[in-house]
Amino acid sequence: MSKVLIIGAGGVGRVVASKCADNPEVFSEIMLASRTLSKCETIAREVGKGRITPAQVNADNVQEVVDLINRFKPELVINVALPYQDLPIMDACLETGVNYLDTANYEPKDEAKFEYSWQWAYHERFKEKGIMAVLGCGFDPGVTSIYTAYAAKHHFDEIHTLDIVDCNAGDHGKAFATNFNPEINIREVTQKGKFWENGQWVETEPHEIKKVLNYPNIGPRDSYLIYHEELESLVKNFPTLQRARFWMTFGQEYLTHLRVIQNIGMARIDPVKYKGVDVIPLEFLKYVLPDPGELGENYHGETSIGCRIRGIKNGSEQTYYIWNNCSHEVAYRETGTQAVSYTTGVPAMLGAMMVLTGKWNGKGVFNVEEFNPDPFMEKIGEHGLPWQEAFNIDLEL
Repeated sequence: MSKVLIIGAGGVGRVVASKCADNPEVFSEIMLASRTLSKCETIAREVGKGRITPAQVNADNVQEVVDLINRFKPELVINVALPYQDLPIMDACLETGVNYLDTANYEPKDEAKFEYSWQWAYHERFKEKGIMAVLGCGFDPGVTSIYTAYAAKHHFDEIHTLDIVDCNAGDHGKAFATNFNPEINIREVTQKGKFWENGQWVETEPHEIKKVLNYPNIGPRDSYLIYHEELESLVKNFPTLQRARFWMTFGQEYLTHLRVIQNIGMARIDPVKYKGVDVIPLEFLKYVLPDPGELGENYHGETSIGCRIRGIKNGSEQTYYIWNNCSHEVAYRETGTQAVSYTTGVPAMLGAMMVLTGKWNGKGVFNVEEFNPDPFMEKIGEHGLPWQEAFNIDLEL
């Protein structure tokens, strides 16, 4: 029985809060905090089952987070706020001696770049404090990394190639919308691609490399090579990897909207003057696009995310595919969110459960693939994200 503080009241925060409230045997007291108190109050009222205390905090302000932690005294902080806020929240956890978990790595607000180096630099300080930070415990990053660790433990002597494949085959009925915070989403998918091959990073232009891949229960979809953060930790923690890539599906209409947004300057993250006031175009765009948290009601279809792996077992080459499909409609009926929020929030709750029950332990900063994957894999299905696997098939890659 443990207290947990959840910071962030978007779609993912709603799922985490709902799932924690469903498991009182682990999460004895739950506080949900955000800059906007009313969002926390709404989530607590709609999915909190009378077990969530709403609170207000500016997660950019270390002292405010410290004060809130000291008042509530949680065993763990689950950070599902913006990636810009990872370091301030980690600083607050260091000062108060509280464990930390997040779903996305840090990126600076003024630069479209994300990497783990900033957070890995906290390792010795967390270790000396006797606390743990768990990085990237959503779905990708998160479950995909745990899938990789599970495959390495049970099905391979060496993993040689890894292709993470992420398909959202849902339809929300909007001309253009992003499935999570538009500011973060657009920054992520418009940057240059990058993949690991033969001991070095290879950079590509945005959406330069495309393959048509088949997804279970969905069929063929245009899939584009992009850079995603878990590749950085996976090639570090699985040194036998000769190649590691990440693929995401985009429709042509979505890509056309992205190009227009970039061409007219609305993807800029530097300030421009408007009537004497500094305005950042991408931040402004966030407020005129549909709210990702409100897409679920009319969202149909499903996501399919998994890992396609090639390697050696007992001297012979083997291929392996492990994946999850998640229905937008089912996610909405349970939590009031679409599947992208659901597939991120459920693993965050389960990772927190792993920490609080001692299944994952250590002092310092860790990526999820560094822990034993088995207890997580045993539980993820019963909490809403069952997985499937296939052996020695054509990986298409």
